[in-house]
Amino acid sequence: MHDAIAVLFCQTVGCFNTIKVMAKPRNKTVRGRWIRATRKVRELAMVGHALIHTGHPVLAQIVPARFCNLSCGYCNEYDKVSEPVPLDEMYRRIDQLGRLGTAMIGLSGGEPLTHPDLEAIVRRIRKNGAIAGLITNGYLLNVDWIERLNRAGLDHIQISIDNLEPDAVSMKSLKTLDKKLEMLAQHAEFHVNINSVVGGGFNPEDALTIGKRALELGFESTIGIIHDGSGQLKPLKEDEARVYFAMTRRKKTNYSRFDQFQEAIVQGRPNKWRCRAGSRYLYICEDGLVHYCSQQRGFPGVPLSEYTKADVKREFLTAKICSPNCTIGCVHRISYIDHWRAPQTSRVTPGKMQGGQGTKEPVLTQIQGLS
Repeated sequence: MHDAIAVLFCQTVGCFNTIKVMAKPRNKTVRGRWIRATRKVRELAMVGHALIHTGHPVLAQIVPARFCNLSCGYCNEYDKVSEPVPLDEMYRRIDQLGRLGTAMIGLSGGEPLTHPDLEAIVRRIRKNGAIAGLITNGYLLNVDWIERLNRAGLDHIQISIDNLEPDAVSMKSLKTLDKKLEMLAQHAEFHVNINSVVGGGFNPEDALTIGKRALELGFESTIGIIHDGSGQLKPLKEDEARVYFAMTRRKKTNYSRFDQFQEAIVQGRPNKWRCRAGSRYLYICEDGLVHYCSQQRGFPGVPLSEYTKADVKREFLTAKICSPNCTIGCVHRISYIDHWRAPQTSRVTPGKMQGGQGTKEPVLTQIQGLS
């Protein structure tokens, strides 16, 4: 009640806007700059370690909640019935990723902000020495959530915005989320990336406006290409390709500089690359199983509690036949670290099982002899 009266008084005498102007964004303070500098040092150390050593995952995406508060028409990664993964189980999974030497752990979903203990989960990631990230639709963000994530030590957040106005396909619009972005610009001590998309039937010009707004607020801006239900290529139309290249000509920062693979996708051409899914990149579903990625769930489908460094090393040398037309950006970017070394000596066909129905081992085709 007292706060409401104070705000009303400021509005009446004209001091409200003065307070807003005087408030310094958190990431511009001495503390904010120190956090940004130390985060950069940790990231450089992570990259250096990954360049020298290949026996550990660089990035694991883990699902604390499959439930999502939205229902986007193109998404196959959510439901409306699941309960959040219990906190103790999340601790066990994060600790196991720590034992594998995982450098970065990203929380995805569903919608991670629906997990009541997300702050504690972020703290556990940092306790294991990993860089902590979060992918969210942003709808549930408020100042309290941002401050809690600051205190927990979150390093990165990504918000995907699909269009300028909400429609039947996606509610993730700039109109709806712009106030949330302003909150982040004012209060967040972590790095913020705004990802827009082309190829999903959205007006491609929207991506340019979204990217411009992200840069105005001091965030990083990236662009992705919508894939089909198995993560495979959907070539862009002429106007979509034009917008994509306009976005990618801007100054590159962080992982957006590794998006060259998308140029072939824009033109409908396959990519020749070494997919390190199951090794340098892991996807951990709400059931605690390790998958190649969000679009190849079921392969290898091994419980994280049983996943070992031997599995990581095997998958490092295993090619996936779905890779030439793959559009899963996070796997491409992480695999780029090792693009120049370790030719893969066996091949796996996600979607086929060895030994009949129900067997979790994927079919492996010998290429040069599996070491």
